[in-house]
Amino acid sequence: MRRRSARSAWRVAGSIVLGLLATVLLVMLATVASLRWLNPPTTAFMLEARAHAWWAGERHYRTEYRWKSLEEISPQAALAVIAAEDQEFPFHYGFDFTSIRAAVRAHERGARLRGASTISQQVAKNLFLSADRSLARKGIEALLTVMIETCWPKERILEVYLNVVQFGYGVYGVEAAARHYFRVPAAQLTAPQSALLAAVLPNPRRLHVNAPSRYVLAQRDHILQQMANLGGAAYLRAIEPTAASSRSDAAQLSPARERE
Repeated sequence: MRRRSARSAWRVAGSIVLGLLATVLLVMLATVASLRWLNPPTTAFMLEARAHAWWAGERHYRTEYRWKSLEEISPQAALAVIAAEDQEFPFHYGFDFTSIRAAVRAHERGARLRGASTISQQVAKNLFLSADRSLARKGIEALLTVMIETCWPKERILEVYLNVVQFGYGVYGVEAAARHYFRVPAAQLTAPQSALLAAVLPNPRRLHVNAPSRYVLAQRDHILQQMANLGGAAYLRAIEPTAASSRSDAAQLSPARERE
């Protein structure tokens, strides 16, 4: 009798846990799906930075964040972040396994383990998660990435990324960055300006647009070369769902690109 009662209790507990997990997954999916059309008023990274500033007593801290549609952002800015962060962006489904394998092999040879996050993964992390690197967070990030790639077109993923990524202390998105550092709207960003912004993306807390180090300037020049290699407008058309560049068509473009 006791064994039956124990088994029944475990079944009930298991059903409750599964129900809770299913509810959480449905809420996550509904939230991700809604952001295909709704622009996020803030992000987890913005909230975390604001909390840290408040905790540190930095009462002067403020978040600079101005949303702009992809059509209102210079194509040079879009090309620069792709050239710097994720050159396979139009062709993968959220994860660049080639870059992941290369990073792991380099680490096995003694190099410092470098990140291989795609733009889609960075959108998931910026919108919903913290900056810590725990396995649990990476697992949730992977799940959110799959949801984002399933629910959003590539054009929307790029639009969100350009609007929420951090470019400096309290500066989020290319519109805020363009006005803060260059006193122009994002629509007027030039290729060198866009490349300089993209050069600080690996660590905008240590790398600075307004006081670029030799490393940042070298990265800017490298990104400019990569932008030229990618082919500019022809490459960006692979992201647009209305062009004759669906993912299957875009895959035909990939081998022709020059990569360093």
